[in-house]
Amino acid sequence: MASDNVVIRFDQVSFSYDEKRVILDEASFSVRRNSIVTIVGQNGAGKSTIFKLLLGKLRPQRGKVNLESGTAIGIAEQMVPDDKLDMTILDYFKSALPEKQFGIEGDIFKILNLVNLETPLTKRVRELSGGQKARLLLAYALISNPDVLLLDEPTNNLDKIGIEHLTGFLMNYKKTCIVISHDADFLNSFTQGVLNLDVHTHKVEQFVGDYYDVIEEIAAKLERDRMLNARLEKSIKDRFEKVNKLGGKSIAMNQLARRIREDITEDRGEMVEMRKEDRTIPDFTIPNQEFVGSIIKLHKPIEIELAKGSRLLVKGPNGIGKSTLLKAIMAGQGAEINLRTRVGYYSQDFSELDFSQTAFDSLMEVSLIKKAQPIYEAGARFLLSGEILRNKIGSLSEGQKGLLCYARFTLQEPGLLILDEPTNHINFRHIPVIAKAINVYEGPVILVSHLSEFVEKIKNLSELDLSKYPQGF
Repeated sequence: MASDNVVIRFDQVSFSYDEKRVILDEASFSVRRNSIVTIVGQNGAGKSTIFKLLLGKLRPQRGKVNLESGTAIGIAEQMVPDDKLDMTILDYFKSALPEKQFGIEGDIFKILNLVNLETPLTKRVRELSGGQKARLLLAYALISNPDVLLLDEPTNNLDKIGIEHLTGFLMNYKKTCIVISHDADFLNSFTQGVLNLDVHTHKVEQFVGDYYDVIEEIAAKLERDRMLNARLEKSIKDRFEKVNKLGGKSIAMNQLARRIREDITEDRGEMVEMRKEDRTIPDFTIPNQEFVGSIIKLHKPIEIELAKGSRLLVKGPNGIGKSTLLKAIMAGQGAEINLRTRVGYYSQDFSELDFSQTAFDSLMEVSLIKKAQPIYEAGARFLLSGEILRNKIGSLSEGQKGLLCYARFTLQEPGLLILDEPTNHINFRHIPVIAKAINVYEGPVILVSHLSEFVEKIKNLSELDLSKYPQGF
């Protein structure tokens, strides 16, 4: 394998979680040493599953996952595992290097400096902000000096400076890296190839080139395939009409009709298996709870009152306390929320969801109409089929968890929305639709987001810059 410079090869790999949840079907692709490759695909297509297969956490039912001999793999996951949140930073890194428990502080500070994170090693992981955790996850993956680096949505929770630093890091990275991300501009800065997962056929298409060039190539191929199939379909239809006129008139005519049918069968075999385009959620609305009076007041040192139709963007660099403020508001600390107000909450880590529940039960829990049909309809609107709804939330992809939150909002009819990075894990195709839904929502919204193209779509935003309040809350 080393002779052709390939470090990873999937050879006809098939994997399914059960007979109804097929993820990969005879998928084949390869990754060359020292290249940077992006994995794209609809939510639930199997992007994170490929990472688990590479790490050996899952095994294919058929086919082989081949790694060059001696290849070490490191992964920066989307979120810090729950069982590591209460560790100190020092102990967290020790868990990555069990063979080196002493004298690693110098290595840790070097790697933290590389990812632009300053924090005492005695601090607990839980105390870091979302953006700081994103940097920590990258450092955790790098400290073992892996041959292949896997990055799963690495820009989630990062501010502009953090994304710029990560982009520069990857542009200068000298080893193999595979990235999962929905951030198109970020990907286009360094991508040398794209693996496209088709959620419908469960195949993997491999492309070489910049991200935007590949997306255009995929679109052009899709159009060529569509035109070829359209021509064949018209030809088949015309010949079927001819067969119907020929049949039963004479032996010669019947023989001609048989040959035409054989030609039709052959042409059907020539038709291209169309790669279906990623589905985008349709426009939706979040019904607003009937007016309950004054909704929310923030107190010292910030004095803000939000009423119906208000939009507040909480901004500031990573670590300033944006998520802390939102959690405090949810807990009623430093804020007054009308007790009759139903609050719709989207958190960075989906802490508002019970991962042991099925998705169906999660929707039923907040629904004002306790009937199954509206639940299934709400799920389908957000690409969550009946089969997906019957699964435990913990087994869903991060993108599906995000869409589940929006399905919950439509059933809950909240009087207040608190959204902490509400585009995290969401396919970029859905983001304009979500922005439109927030714009037409009639209740107040408190929003934290580092995705500028999303924030720019939200109308009538007032801003609260926490960097102006260094004394804290």
